[in-house]
Amino acid sequence: LLLTGHVEHVLFYPQVKAFYEMLSGHALSPQPLSSLIYGTYTGFIYATPWLGGWVADNILGQRKTAMIGIVAMAFGHFMMASEALLFPALLLLIVGGGFFKTNTSAQVGMLYAPADNRRDRAYSVYYVGTNLGAFLAPLVAGTLGEELGWHYGFAAAGVGMLIALAVYLRGWHDLPPERTSERGRTDFKPLDRKEWKSVGALILLVLPITLWWACYEQQGNTIALWASDNTDRTLIPGLIAWQIPATWFQAINPLMIFPFTPFLIALWASQAKKMREPSSLVKIVYGCFLQAASYLILAFAAWYTGGVHASWLWTALYFAVITTGELYLSPISMSLYSKIAPLRIASLMMAVNFLPNFLGGGFLEGWLGTYWTVMSKPAFFLMIAAVGMVAGLIIWAMERPLRSLLQDKR
Repeated sequence: LLLTGHVEHVLFYPQVKAFYEMLSGHALSPQPLSSLIYGTYTGFIYATPWLGGWVADNILGQRKTAMIGIVAMAFGHFMMASEALLFPALLLLIVGGGFFKTNTSAQVGMLYAPADNRRDRAYSVYYVGTNLGAFLAPLVAGTLGEELGWHYGFAAAGVGMLIALAVYLRGWHDLPPERTSERGRTDFKPLDRKEWKSVGALILLVLPITLWWACYEQQGNTIALWASDNTDRTLIPGLIAWQIPATWFQAINPLMIFPFTPFLIALWASQAKKMREPSSLVKIVYGCFLQAASYLILAFAAWYTGGVHASWLWTALYFAVITTGELYLSPISMSLYSKIAPLRIASLMMAVNFLPNFLGGGFLEGWLGTYWTVMSKPAFFLMIAAVGMVAGLIIWAMERPLRSLLQDKR
């Protein structure tokens, strides 16, 4: 809406625009303004897990809180079908996402005994499930939006959330036991010194992982612009002139997760048998370095082609490398927080795991995206690669000092 100028019917648009221009100190053109709004949305959708975690741990439990999140997101998507309700719909999606993400993620860890070393692989399988939706969304909602209108695309997303609600209710009795009492109050004991040290170590990881998410979330921001405006989307130049829809590139990342995940699970299982499986922190370091490599690929493509009409194969290669890095970091960090956090604050600590998404995947990602129109494309991608590399180096330096605090000895 912002990039095409169709904002006259959007409620609160003048106020939102004035707010960001006040923060920036100058007038904003559509692309930087869109980047900041997108960054704020993706940031807050990972801030509300704190609320969702507290509600689950202290009042409703994981099951009911997650169900409320699903219903709220369904209403949010249906509201997105109306241009006028854009910002209220985003608010509902933010709250619903926070209630849902924290508690479904925490429930995966609760399916396993504390010292069960299958937990990393379990979270990888869970990650495949979450990315099935991420794969289908651009193909279904994106295609409907481009071909018939975005009203139909967002309505389809709402229907998808209702299907998710039905699936969740179908498996209700197979979910792990709640961590709250029947009266909704947690049997709380203060954390001991050892637990506080482990919690502190998990909090220290927030900063470097924040940098990683600031780079990763460019996929929905500047990478989408790269695919739309700077990529030759002809399937086979000279042979098949069909143009790949720009929104379909958002499906490449989740599509690659499906074949990559079983390979990595098998690799880690083989390494475990030989007592050579990397620790969770080392895996996360690999994820950072692979992400940096993915942006170096785009930097080379932008330099080689002058930043205009680079082959879509470069973008596909970028997604292959960053997806591998994602599998080394995102599900592994969820597993790490799940197995190290004290059980009585499991949902709340899973919200801490999402804090980097809030800080990096939201505000920092949006701020970095504002440089898309003021830097050359090779320089922009080099900047993003450097941020990812710094994240990896910080975690690498932290790995040995934090090793004893991030081992599950319960």
